[in-house]
Amino acid sequence: MNLAIALTAAVLLVAIFLAVPIGRYMYMVYSGERFWASRILAPVENVLYRISGIRPNEEMDWKRYAIALLIFNLFGGLFLYGLLLVQGALPLNPEHFPGVPGGSAFNTAVSFTTNTNWQDYAGESTMSYLSQMLGLTVQNFLSAATGITIVLAIIRGITRQKTVDLGNFWVDMTRTVLYALLPLSFIFALVLMEQGVIQTLSSYIQAHLIAPFSSGGKQVAHQVLAVGPVASQEAIMMLGNNGGGFFNANDAHPFENPTALTNFLEMVAMILIPTALVFLFGHMAKARRTAWAILAAMLVLFIPLALASEHFDLSGNPLFAHLGVTQANLLSLTGGGNMEGVEDRIGAAASALFGSLATATSTGAANSAYDSLMPLSGGVNLFFMQMGETVFGGVGTGLATMLAFAIFAVFLGGLMVGRTPEFLGKKIGAFEIKMASLSILVMPLLVLIGTAIAVSTSAGRAGVFNPGPHGFSEMLYAITSPANNNGSAFGGLSSDTRFYNLITGLCILFGRYWAYLPLLAMAGSLAGKQKVPAGAGTLATHTPIFISLLVGVVLLVGALNFFPALALGPIAEQLAPFATTLTTH
Repeated sequence: MNLAIALTAAVLLVAIFLAVPIGRYMYMVYSGERFWASRILAPVENVLYRISGIRPNEEMDWKRYAIALLIFNLFGGLFLYGLLLVQGALPLNPEHFPGVPGGSAFNTAVSFTTNTNWQDYAGESTMSYLSQMLGLTVQNFLSAATGITIVLAIIRGITRQKTVDLGNFWVDMTRTVLYALLPLSFIFALVLMEQGVIQTLSSYIQAHLIAPFSSGGKQVAHQVLAVGPVASQEAIMMLGNNGGGFFNANDAHPFENPTALTNFLEMVAMILIPTALVFLFGHMAKARRTAWAILAAMLVLFIPLALASEHFDLSGNPLFAHLGVTQANLLSLTGGGNMEGVEDRIGAAASALFGSLATATSTGAANSAYDSLMPLSGGVNLFFMQMGETVFGGVGTGLATMLAFAIFAVFLGGLMVGRTPEFLGKKIGAFEIKMASLSILVMPLLVLIGTAIAVSTSAGRAGVFNPGPHGFSEMLYAITSPANNNGSAFGGLSSDTRFYNLITGLCILFGRYWAYLPLLAMAGSLAGKQKVPAGAGTLATHTPIFISLLVGVVLLVGALNFFPALALGPIAEQLAPFATTLTTH
């Protein structure tokens, strides 16, 4: 366990160390400062504005900003949907895959447009290279950039005074992709390629077996190895919290995650930009201590739960321990604990940590089978999502949700002392609280209602392969993940059905837009207000009291909404072996 703690600390420290300068760099980009990057990329940026007819100095109120965001996402989704339907007639399809079926194409288009990347297909047997590159990878960039534009507008609403302007959506999108996502992804892709992640447009490879064998009366003498442009998709997949793997095995595949270093760097990449955005907020709001307080609250929520997940998976299956099987391995991070569904070269601890990071953010990638995690380790993954992915969260959207919780926390603090709540000099009124509350409650409603429908209908139950508490966990996870724009799944549920394509698609759309459009409305309201000086009763937003209040609100909302469901699923499953042991004795 000491090595697991060291690994967790190393990932977090490296991510924070890199995020500090990246946050400062992004602040200079969005504030329009002239510096080395703008001298290189500003000519490209200006050409894009001229071609697109964008007037970069013209700003938008929250309604125009939201409409531009929705229209851009709509056309992006329609383009991807059409591309998938007709991929069989398009080039860069060396395996001659046909068009994607309509239901799966719709679900995939909605999923990748919203940064969810929920996959009901195996990429290497479904998607052509053109679909992977022009369709999925492009949306990986654009959906991540959309999340960042949301939080930029919210920060401007908090920091600006007596205005309706929240920036220009098209400028924010352009700068996010051009200055931030493309350079970071290019560098990361080169590192991944150096470590062995493949990047090629050649056809799949037939490898001759050293020891041919018979199967079903047929002689098997070779194996087809799926290849493709993986590194370019993997880089933005991790940095942009997308998570949609090139291969069905996702990051357990050695062509996608070949070494211990790539596994470490991919874990860092998942939280790099969400952490950098916290520091960007500190610069834009001139509130660096508040930014550190928000990051501290995220760490207070993340570290105990992540270590608990690693502990349960390292402890292994208690039924094996009852039989006298030794599962511990104290000498390395690999080879001990619960090894079902785990790559031995990665190990149980690193797999559990990877899962915690993938569900605390909206990445949803996987380097192990989440369905095979110990029940409470899977429960930790569920709870990270059910907290609204406030712990780091999705690129942009995670910080946006955390700011909504922060405003709700200062509202509760104001009620306690009998004063009008304030956040960074802005008085929080009834409208702001209504919008923040609506944003916070959309996801729990989607998850609980969606799971109830799945449990109550034969179509929902038909996709479950496992009985009892684990089967319920599979359905709960299948609704929780898309409603949080995460995209990970328990593999024991058949989700490529009309029922799950429809219900997950609806959860993806409502979870993305119904949750964040109210926050844009809240930002528009805050931007029109005058800042007021802090008084004797103002709740300081950089103190341990504020951190404790923020953590308490996030935990309270998550626990009140989801503890009964978790008790029926992962908690009951974890306790079941002990009940069996007590009965036999």
